[in-house]
Amino acid sequence: MTMSNTPMAANPLTRAVLEIDEYASGLGWDQPARLFALVDTARLRTQEPALAAQLGLQDESETTGLTPIEQDEIPAGKALDDFLGTIAWPDAVVGCALTVERLMLPPSAEASVPEGLDGARLTKWVASHPDRQEVRMTVAVLRDGSRDSALRLRDKDTPTEVLTGPELVPGLAEALSATFVD
Repeated sequence: MTMSNTPMAANPLTRAVLEIDEYASGLGWDQPARLFALVDTARLRTQEPALAAQLGLQDESETTGLTPIEQDEIPAGKALDDFLGTIAWPDAVVGCALTVERLMLPPSAEASVPEGLDGARLTKWVASHPDRQEVRMTVAVLRDGSRDSALRLRDKDTPTEVLTGPELVPGLAEALSATFVD
């Protein structure tokens, strides 16, 4: 999934996050969560030349990149935390990424959250809040603990409006990191 419009970020992990964000953007909104394995591009070309050719990587000169490989669909009806708890990656996978859409509220709305709401009622309350925003989060982690993420708001859905940074979605980054713990 090589994307020509992805800006050349200095960090291979940031480039991978932006590439996945661009891919997800091309699919449109209201999509299910998507999980990706991140593999070392040079190692992939050496060890799996047929797969590298299938992915269009055989002619790339870059030796430090990461290639995202989309995994099977996340089972519908299974909580994301529960699903992530079942994952074990083979050694060839140096990292993973997840893209997921959620509703979020600005920090100013936190004070108005009614007390004692369970998960379902809180979700319903957020969904009906006038200040809610739809956001697509792409979070990636490497085995060495590196992490990065991209956030794209539905109402500002352009490549120049994507916010990136390693600490934007810390809970999701922790959950993805846990998939590499033995």
